[in-house]
Amino acid sequence: MSTQPRNLRNFVGGASVDTVDGRTTELVNPSTGQVFAAAPVSSAADVDAAMSAAAEAFDGWRDATPSERQKALIRIADAIESKAD
Repeated sequence: MSTQPRNLRNFVGGASVDTVDGRTTELVNPSTGQVFAAAPVSSAADVDAAMSAAAEAFDGWRDATPSERQKALIRIADAIESKAD
């Protein structure tokens, strides 16, 4: 059975986004030689977009209490764990 390779994307400003120029690279399983995903090849423009989003987010996070940050980190960990397969 053949499976489609996954298309990975950057995560910027709370959303999954393609690179500015759309470039990707194949990820190959070295034990099988099979392509299992396409990963983004980020450029300086992609890094700039991520940095701008982070700078905007900082204003809201700067004043968050440790309890609020803890809850956010737990939600992130739960979301990652739910996709562990």
